[in-house]
Amino acid sequence: MIDMKKTLFFTSILFGLMSASSCAMFEIDNYDAPSETLRGRVIDAATGEPVLTDQGSEGIRVRLEETSWEGNVTPQDFNCRPDGTFQNTKLFEADYNVRVDGPFIPIVRLSPDGTVLQDDSQNVHIQGVTELEFKVQPFLKVEFVGLPTVDDGQITAKVRVSRAVSKEDFKAAIEPMGNWKDEYSNVTDIQLFVSYSSSVGYRARDEVWSSSIEYNGADFEPLLGTEITIKSNVDRERIPSGRHVFIRAASRINYETAGYKRWNYSEPLEVIIP
Repeated sequence: MIDMKKTLFFTSILFGLMSASSCAMFEIDNYDAPSETLRGRVIDAATGEPVLTDQGSEGIRVRLEETSWEGNVTPQDFNCRPDGTFQNTKLFEADYNVRVDGPFIPIVRLSPDGTVLQDDSQNVHIQGVTELEFKVQPFLKVEFVGLPTVDDGQITAKVRVSRAVSKEDFKAAIEPMGNWKDEYSNVTDIQLFVSYSSSVGYRARDEVWSSSIEYNGADFEPLLGTEITIKSNVDRERIPSGRHVFIRAASRINYETAGYKRWNYSEPLEVIIP
């Protein structure tokens, strides 16, 4: 009987400690949900036009690092919309460093020994609605020339790709970061993305109809600024009559920013298939 009493006594103590611990745990987690907003846009520093992108990891990444918290902080990443704007409505009020990475000259550049060559990131206190604007130097300008045509369920479009930053300025910015290669400035491909979605791009494309033209080395150099004809893919099927689809052209150079070779995009166009 004595052993049974001891067992009940220690069980009661253990249950009490667990209950107290559970209450403390719920008290620690009992914070208001994050509700502050950061929004903004990424524009071409030379023209003031939005830097068009894709809403995925191949597009423009926004990275936030809280600076008001001591110790190691995990960055918060999210992506721009296709029109180059961004918004995050689930942030805690705090001080942050904000940067963007995309198909443009990196706004934060370091030398091989860690020396800061350029830092155009922004430090802000996010409270309520905070707005930012980043002015960047896109690699390429991609645009449709005229309107696309349709013949028997196949779209034909003319695309012009030109440099938005000169090869000389590109090299002057990138070479001091180390491991420079002349091939970085080469244009590697032109894409024609086709989709039922107005957010058409690499992440929202119909693989059956989307197509691409690939280029080796510096082969595209003499084609810069000229009209390139590209057609939707019809290997498997043609776009059915009466459908409304959206198209975008995209092109990229042989250089990675934050781990991806990212496309510069054209505006989307709606195409009605007769």
